[in-house]
Amino acid sequence: MTTELDSVQRERDFYRSLAELTEHDSLPALLDAALAVLIARVSAREAMIEVIDDAIDGAHVVAHGCERNRLTEISSFVSRGIIGEAIATGKTIATANAAEDPRFLQFESVQRHRLEAVLCVPIGQAVHAGVVYLQGKQGTREFLPYDAAVQREVELFARVLSGPVERLLGRAPAGLAEPHSRGADDPFAAIRGKSPAMADIVERLRLAAPLDVHVLLTGPSGVGKTLLANAVHLASRRRNGPFVEINCATLPEALLENELFGAEPGAHSAATRGAIKGKLEAAEGGTLFLDEIGELAPGAQSKLLQLLQNKIYYRLGSTQARRADVRVITATNVNLKAAIAERKFREDLYYRLQVLEVHVPSLAERPEDLVPLSFEFLRHVVERHQLTRKSLSPSAIRAIQAAQWPGNVRQLANRIESAAIHAQIRGSDHIDAHDVFPDDPQSAGEAPATLQSATRRFQRNHILGVLTATDWNALEAARILDVSRSQIYNLIRMFELKSS
Repeated sequence: MTTELDSVQRERDFYRSLAELTEHDSLPALLDAALAVLIARVSAREAMIEVIDDAIDGAHVVAHGCERNRLTEISSFVSRGIIGEAIATGKTIATANAAEDPRFLQFESVQRHRLEAVLCVPIGQAVHAGVVYLQGKQGTREFLPYDAAVQREVELFARVLSGPVERLLGRAPAGLAEPHSRGADDPFAAIRGKSPAMADIVERLRLAAPLDVHVLLTGPSGVGKTLLANAVHLASRRRNGPFVEINCATLPEALLENELFGAEPGAHSAATRGAIKGKLEAAEGGTLFLDEIGELAPGAQSKLLQLLQNKIYYRLGSTQARRADVRVITATNVNLKAAIAERKFREDLYYRLQVLEVHVPSLAERPEDLVPLSFEFLRHVVERHQLTRKSLSPSAIRAIQAAQWPGNVRQLANRIESAAIHAQIRGSDHIDAHDVFPDDPQSAGEAPATLQSATRRFQRNHILGVLTATDWNALEAARILDVSRSQIYNLIRMFELKSS
């Protein structure tokens, strides 16, 4: 068990290290960090990363296992033929013995130095900016370039490195938006927000999307984890495959195998007419999204762990093994570490799922996102229901900013949809505060009718009491109420508070 967890831990650390490469703002710092990540994962006698930079009419080179004169030799003379071939063709070159490989018999530098085991992977997409070059002795355990697993990992490394390299060279990766742009064909474009938290989440998921690794999304209910999971799918190489969702909280353990794996005819009473296709089979070639994974029963956790470990599953009533070609993304509002401590969730399953864990904070933790999200939801509502064009009035915006949103993004989206319909019924193109909160006596002049309106009345009285006690010192009131100073002013306007 320890060996298995250690292996998963190393894999997770590798992907996390790859994700962190985007944080560097200079090419030398990026390449130094990248080389450290590579060497920690793949052993080689000599390793080099070279990036061509037209701005300096030269190249940035970092290396491992090479003296300075040896580095110059490799970069300039030894393997120029192989490096040039990789850059020109954009294809990986792997060989157990370069000097005897028919592809390189005409390369004088290869023959002169009797190169043996070599793996050379290009960096860059439309225009190849450089290479990752690894070299070792033929047949040694330290480096087997012809090992498919090693080659895949180095190619993954080079692919991830391409993005930040091209950004720092001032070139946009082919077919992708700039890191902070939200183009029409960008799957993350619908995820609006101005908060640093959401910007970081989007950038991490944008990087993780093409890696085909498991992603675990954590955070309270209603923050948009399903939307994020779908964006990851659409930004991945599996985008043309299906995106299949299962809510684990709604599935009793007895039904999970049937729902997830499917069943052969006669396996149970519901499978009398023919085979039942499971969600795993439905997601073949695409993404399986397991929501509320923290609610999975212990027996179901064991079956899921087995699937993740060997990619093999069996339909109920069948002895024929099926291989699952799916990416698994999971989400939960449960603290899985606490659940592990309470023996409610398997630690080994957690490590399998948590290759890349991304926490999505509540709206209360990112109030800057309230207004952008509101406008985005309003745009979708108008399009979906074919309403006349609508706008949010200043009073509606203040009401949205001042309100509590325990249901997070889901609650806000529902409230905006309801407000737009209310405004349409009134024949207005402007959404006012009483459209957003129709039961609020402060916005509509009506008696309180819901728990939310009663809560808002309490909020008004409490805020007014704190302001009165502090002699309307907004800074002190903000400290007592644990809100920002700007939010205090929004609350004063929203509740139309005045000093007596």
